[in-house]
Amino acid sequence: MVHSQRPRPERLALSLSLLGGVMVASHAHAQTTDESIATTAGAVRLPTVSVTATRNEIDPFAYPGMVSVIGREDLGTLQPSTPDDVLKLVPNVSFSGGPRRTGEVPSIRGFSGADVVILLDGARQTLDGGHDGRFFLDPSLLRGVEVLRGPASSLYGSGGTGGVIAFRTVEVDDYLDPGETFGVTTGLGGQTVNDEWSVTTTAYGRPLDGVDLLGSVTRRTSGSIELGSGETLDDADDSILSGLLKGGIDLGDHRIEASFSHFSNDAEEPNNGQGEGQQGLVEKATGNDTVRLAYSYDNPDDNLIDLDAVVYYNRTTVDEVRLDGLGAGPVGELLERTVETIGLRAENRSRFAFGEDTHLTLTYGGEAYQDTQEGATNGQPRAGAPDAEATFAGVFAQAELTLTRPLGLPGEVYLLPGLRFDHYDLSSDVADSDTVESRLSPRFGVTYRPADWAMVFANYGEAFRAPTFTEMYLTGTHFQIPMGPTTIVNRFIPNPDLKPQTTRTVEFGAGVDFEDVFAPRDMLNVKVSHFRQWGEDFIDLSVNQPALGWQCFGRPGACDGTTTSTNVPHAFLWGTEIEGRYETDRIRLSLGFASIDGENSETGEKLGALTPNTVTLDAGVKLPEVDALVGWRAKLASYFDKVDDPDEERDAYDVHDLYAVYQPSDGLLEGLRVDLGIDNVFDEDYSRVYTGVSEAGRNFKAMVQYSLAW
Repeated sequence: MVHSQRPRPERLALSLSLLGGVMVASHAHAQTTDESIATTAGAVRLPTVSVTATRNEIDPFAYPGMVSVIGREDLGTLQPSTPDDVLKLVPNVSFSGGPRRTGEVPSIRGFSGADVVILLDGARQTLDGGHDGRFFLDPSLLRGVEVLRGPASSLYGSGGTGGVIAFRTVEVDDYLDPGETFGVTTGLGGQTVNDEWSVTTTAYGRPLDGVDLLGSVTRRTSGSIELGSGETLDDADDSILSGLLKGGIDLGDHRIEASFSHFSNDAEEPNNGQGEGQQGLVEKATGNDTVRLAYSYDNPDDNLIDLDAVVYYNRTTVDEVRLDGLGAGPVGELLERTVETIGLRAENRSRFAFGEDTHLTLTYGGEAYQDTQEGATNGQPRAGAPDAEATFAGVFAQAELTLTRPLGLPGEVYLLPGLRFDHYDLSSDVADSDTVESRLSPRFGVTYRPADWAMVFANYGEAFRAPTFTEMYLTGTHFQIPMGPTTIVNRFIPNPDLKPQTTRTVEFGAGVDFEDVFAPRDMLNVKVSHFRQWGEDFIDLSVNQPALGWQCFGRPGACDGTTTSTNVPHAFLWGTEIEGRYETDRIRLSLGFASIDGENSETGEKLGALTPNTVTLDAGVKLPEVDALVGWRAKLASYFDKVDDPDEERDAYDVHDLYAVYQPSDGLLEGLRVDLGIDNVFDEDYSRVYTGVSEAGRNFKAMVQYSLAW
């Protein structure tokens, strides 16, 4: 069956297997305890489910679209230092902005920035500060990540044009087995490419029946980055403190959970952390605090009420002090930006069974959140971060209908219609009046499985994304160009009339899922998707900079330019994705492929955060005899020429990683885990798209953890 019973979206454990959870998942339900190398090495299938795709537990293979689930064990073998490390194998997910962690900006299927919804335990992370990055969390606190690719506005509202990245933090059940009450895990890690060290300590327990408590803290420091070019990217110092407090109580069918997460980073780097620049240096203090309170009701005997609700408050600050006068301001100038979000989301599920052949789940609810931004320069209004406010409210409904042997046909059909209505209001002192808009976002998906081993699917969805504070209200200086006695200035021009961008997407694909193919208990799983996306009023940054020549000298303002956000009337994007996996008792192999292209339908100009055609590979050998796993990963990218400016073309590249895990299952070393790895083994010199600096070179990394539970 495609449908499932009793999901609890924000608490479901993701796969903890060593079996390549980044790729297409198997048919199973979630499990809640970690497993050692010895117990998983001989198993072919362990559970992986998605709860982001439909807000209900679903097998990613059966979902009429593409969703990737990265489990906790996969996070261990990746040894991630940044979210980029976590997501680097997911098809059509890419990062630009260079190797500095504060510059990392994700894109999904050609959409970046506010077109990608980012969630942390269900709480929206809404800061989109241009060069300040989008991620304010440390991977050490994660139990898993889901990436939903494609239009998601029918469930998530504004920003769902590219997709959703949902991070979930660790829970007590990730550490304690049944019968255990308390425990502690501590780990020490490091990597050579940027002289990074990290220490993480997590304590957890079940002091009373139905009560769980967890606390975790991570300290991470890093310095200059050694690039594949042989050069060193200086001014990349980070000093990070990250922490999590979480507690829950089960009261029969009711559960209440509260959490507080903190992230702070004191960095010294250029104001634009996405370039190579040695100028415009700042001391940057970034902070993020998220407070969350969740409630759920889950009674197995009640098919009409299965409720989840969460209320959250999120505050992100970015404060910068200029260390030189080579940027857009004087030495000592203080730049401040604060974005606060308060939100509420509630949803219920009602389930109906019409005989043995028809099952229906209705999911419906509402969401509201408000973003408030304040900016200052030395205590005065800041042009680059205008004071502004945005309020969003939406209601949604979705049906999941499973039909067995429909119209006498063999197999099973899964239907997924959904609809969301959103209303939003944006305002700022920069504009004379508020911007008020409403949008409907429908979707419809269908999966047909004529046999257990085969499926075909199709999906249609509409999505929208409201303009951001920055796009509508930004003023001030974009960049300056010294020319002898004259300085050329390019200034931001606000555009309060900016329209929301909308998309219509058609996606279709197929998959196969075999068992006992070449050996007993092996499996082969492949899923392919092709999508076509039509957009209207795409929001694009238009830079108008006159050519520089002799006429500019000594004539202030003669060659100044402007930068403003504009709407591109019509756009078209298209692409293909493949995810596959082969698994035996001894080996695991996984494959990913992604292509994306896009253009302005009227002018033919390239559009979107395009990337080269990319193949990802992951091969691991399980060694249960010595409680170990060894593996190799590779990312192969073709020559990139999907650009209008030849300077944005990029050479093809292939980057290879090696990794090994040792985790004794018994004896004196039980509780120990050692992860070793080498990223970019051959020290490849490459640069990703829309990035003006090479990526990190060869990187030796290690993590040693010890867990004790009683």
